[in-house]
Amino acid sequence: MPEILLIEDDEALARNLSKYLGANGFSLTHAAGESDGMKAFERNAFDCVLLDISLADGNGFSVCKKIRERSDTPVIFLTASSDETCTIAGLNIGADDYISKPFRPGELAARIKNAMRRHDLPSEMPMLRCKNVCIDVSRGIVTKNGGELFLTALEYRLLLLFFSNKGILLTRDRIADELWTACGELVGDNTINVYIKRLRDKIEDDPQDPRILKTIRGLGYKAVSE
Repeated sequence: MPEILLIEDDEALARNLSKYLGANGFSLTHAAGESDGMKAFERNAFDCVLLDISLADGNGFSVCKKIRERSDTPVIFLTASSDETCTIAGLNIGADDYISKPFRPGELAARIKNAMRRHDLPSEMPMLRCKNVCIDVSRGIVTKNGGELFLTALEYRLLLLFFSNKGILLTRDRIADELWTACGELVGDNTINVYIKRLRDKIEDDPQDPRILKTIRGLGYKAVSE
């Protein structure tokens, strides 16, 4: 049974989600604020974190940063704001997805499953390499120079897409389709820019002069074929 951590100060929402997700095959642990949420996260192994941006103590952005320093556990923001700036800020610090309040519980359950999907990827191609970066598909692990990189679920899926198509141009439309399939909603240019930057920051020796993930100006991107 997937273990979900909900960090949310709305007690009524937490009770309703606990009932719904519990009835649909999830186990939910609730924490009301940043301090209790991080204590719970460090005590247990969770499959996904649901995270409100506004908390009684601290805020969701701070929690997400702390989680990303420790783990690649999927993080989904629950936010009352549909402002694009907040969305991009959340993606920039490592969130996998966001869902605006009010939301339908069924949609949230689908987003959780999508965020955890990388753990169920097939292992027909156990190792994919490009220069000093390697994906162990069977274990869902990415390494650079032998050291493990922590990628979010969407970052991992996107890197897998590039490494499975080395030397092949991937248009922005193709990349948008991949991200849309994973996160369940239409993806714009700003979101693609965020994910390309995040990947480069993690896999490139010099993100300003990328040697692995190349820009094909006006067309898209491709992973070099060595």
